[in-house]
Amino acid sequence: MTDQGAVGTGAADRLELCAVMPVYNEEEIVGSVAESWLGVLDGLGIDYELVAIVDGATDASEQVLRAVAESHRRLVVDVKPNSGHGPTILRGYRRGVTTADWVFQTDSDDEMHAASFGELWEIRHDVDGVIGIRTSRNQSPGRRAISRLARLTARVAFGCRMADVNCPYRLMRSSALAPLLAPIPDDTFAPNVVLSGMLARSGARLAEVPVPHRDRTTGAVSILGWRALRAAVRSFGQTVRLSRTRIPKI
Repeated sequence: MTDQGAVGTGAADRLELCAVMPVYNEEEIVGSVAESWLGVLDGLGIDYELVAIVDGATDASEQVLRAVAESHRRLVVDVKPNSGHGPTILRGYRRGVTTADWVFQTDSDDEMHAASFGELWEIRHDVDGVIGIRTSRNQSPGRRAISRLARLTARVAFGCRMADVNCPYRLMRSSALAPLLAPIPDDTFAPNVVLSGMLARSGARLAEVPVPHRDRTTGAVSILGWRALRAAVRSFGQTVRLSRTRIPKI
């Protein structure tokens, strides 16, 4: 792992927040996205780190982020071989629960803006997790079907009734998240679906907040068509298997 600008991670200097942002081939926009998040989090007065995890990008995403990190000490650039979005998120979560009291995940495509984060942060005191609900989201029929399958799977497997179980805009208390991560394999395709179910079954106090969503303006969706369908089937199987594990109550 390659870190740049890391803030102390010992018990004595535990952070309030670790914000996790997976990155894959977003060179056109990732610099401005990172700067936007840094500005919002600084403005809220949070003691945090923003961890941008570059998942084997083949473009200049790493170089762009390192340029931003030169003037922002709270930006951590973590570079690793490509393993996919799910494993990259898990890598960030496993780091976050050891460095901070809260873990947040967002994507690097700017489909959900940093400006919405303040609402999640404001209501955190009385809950263990705040999960976004993507609004104004344009989806192809195939993507819409996959989203419905994810929601149905989480409901059947875990009894989870969240509106957007795979939303990549979620704030979770580390003490609630950490024990749930242990049984999840590193290669899990859609860990957010699994974690939504686990949080619900664990008895975690959860809130859901609508977050405006807009279509991406740069880059491209990495999984489309039949690949997306196969991925959805794989995620379904993994979610069902993980639903059989013992989940500690909070």
